[in-house]
Amino acid sequence: MGRTRTATVPSMTTAAHPRFAAALEELGLGELHERIRRFPDATRTAAEAAAAVGCELSQICKSLIFAADGVPVLVLMDGASRVDLELVRKELGAEKVTRAKADVVRETTGYAIGGVPPFGHRRKTRVLADRSLLEHDVVWAAAGNPHAVFPMAPKDLVAHAGATLVDVREQTQPS
Repeated sequence: MGRTRTATVPSMTTAAHPRFAAALEELGLGELHERIRRFPDATRTAAEAAAAVGCELSQICKSLIFAADGVPVLVLMDGASRVDLELVRKELGAEKVTRAKADVVRETTGYAIGGVPPFGHRRKTRVLADRSLLEHDVVWAAAGNPHAVFPMAPKDLVAHAGATLVDVREQTQPS
């Protein structure tokens, strides 16, 4: 008997993290529960998520927590790109921006790295969203655990996350 790679799970308790499921209800997005897709294999990385969903790597929305002068900030970035920390630092007017440690990510968001959704966090943080996300009609983001993702129009995702649109994508050097 072969395993299927994807499944739509109607029960919100099995697909999304309970905190994220509650956030969807609070935001009036209850209909999104039925669009959450749960996978038997983890989708912790953008590449794993894109392979599971069957989409382009850039259609994955990464939710990354950084520390700007020690204060957590969420950056939403397309899965094919990297965040330029210097651009984030300038955007925030911070002295120093570093990647947040795993315990800070969990304490701030309530989720483990690899499952952090773009909204529905334990604590409110500043949110920056790279404009590259808007290049797609739909992007896929984590639903609070490393096995579940959901689709959403990027403009809606940015709005629900309370994000500021910025250009913080690392520019690739010409070969």
